Amino acid sequence: MRFRFRTVGALAGALALSLATGCAQGDGTGSSAKNTVTYWLWDANQLPAYEACAKGFEKQNPGLNVRITQMGWDDYWTKLTASFIAGTQPDVFTDHIQKFGQFADLQVLEPLDDLGINDSDYQPGLAANWTGQDGHRYGAPKDWDTVALFYNEKMAQDAGLSAEQLNTLSWNPKDGGSFEKAIAHLTIDRNGKRGDEPGFDKKNVKVYGLASKGGGYADGQTQWSSFAASAGWDYTDKKRWGTEYQFNDKTFQSVIKWYFGLAEKGYMAPLSDWNSQSNEGNVQVAAGKAASSLDGAWMISTYAGFKGMKTGTALTPEGPTGKRATMMNGLADSITKNARNKEGAKKWVKYLASNECQTTVGRYGIVFPATPDATDAAVAAYKKKGIDVSAFTEPVADKKDFTTFSYPITGYAADVQALMEPAMEDIYGNGKPVSSLDETNDQINLILDQ
Repeated sequence: MRFRFRTVGALAGALALSLATGCAQGDGTGSSAKNTVTYWLWDANQLPAYEACAKGFEKQNPGLNVRITQMGWDDYWTKLTASFIAGTQPDVFTDHIQKFGQFADLQVLEPLDDLGINDSDYQPGLAANWTGQDGHRYGAPKDWDTVALFYNEKMAQDAGLSAEQLNTLSWNPKDGGSFEKAIAHLTIDRNGKRGDEPGFDKKNVKVYGLASKGGGYADGQTQWSSFAASAGWDYTDKKRWGTEYQFNDKTFQSVIKWYFGLAEKGYMAPLSDWNSQSNEGNVQVAAGKAASSLDGAWMISTYAGFKGMKTGTALTPEGPTGKRATMMNGLADSITKNARNKEGAKKWVKYLASNECQTTVGRYGIVFPATPDATDAAVAAYKKKGIDVSAFTEPVADKKDFTTFSYPITGYAADVQALMEPAMEDIYGNGKPVSSLDETNDQINLILDQ
């Protein structure tokens, strides 16, 4: 833990030096930089949509052009952090709420208070999440996603489970409810026995009812978050910028014990089957090794594109609170503090946040943009492709039966993740008791108290 403090402190120091001299480093400081806005994003599927937005922007702003750079998720964050240190950062980049706390700590973002962004212009909660502890806005709402259960339709039919049944499941941490029964019935061992049949061999499973998505780190977005929230738990003591995490809460620990217990029973793939680079949940479903996987809306096109397989989507199960829950994550566009073309960057971000650009993006049917009109455009585009996205949109529209919640937004975000990753994997993969999270929680809260 002390090592982590020194690591973050050293990074902050290097960034402070970079920020003081950043405009003098790297290239692009000449006249071309004044006419160009550099923009980074990680999703290759969204690149055509934002290239279309760039054309619209350039038409409205003669003399300005947008240069877009796309790279994969892991490379994106590594190179972005390195660019802050080297003074080669882009003018604008796609920001993730998971990273916001870290960037706020390091003071590498430019306030966007003068862009005239109104919270009410976007889906509820999206804009407010990008306000820092200092009261300034650091992100312009871009798009949103929720989580649902993707499943192999043929496997579900063979198990006698209808779409209606899968959409009306419930769960509890004591016996798993009808959700666990469904997952057990979808599981098949190498002798053809289902998980709920006598003689089922949990050590020789051919098809798992639920794919492995790893330990979930500190947020559990596509793992345990929906279950924990529907049990009435929240990450921290405050909705935003919490000062204490609550991983020591008994309700939370009962959820984690049950969730990872699915793997012990043979219904969910073991941690050893998961690899964030090569064997994510969608890969396990595509290969026929898992019948279902909890995943986010950004994966809709991936699951719909599996060759020779039809996939359906179902709502997350109802929990002990009587509600269903799903994380509603929202991306944003942020301007770097030492943007070379700050004036052009602000014009570009304002355009990105406009209904005009977001509706353009929505028509591509790749993501759900942040404005309501653009969300409608995306739903229509998905429908045109023959894809039903109601499992993702219904929780946002129906506040009576659904709870939507955000990523935990706190300081020291990178340190929290670094502590929670091995802690959750020890429980999932090594059988460590959930009570071990008490100590991890104490370590995290000690960091937040600095």
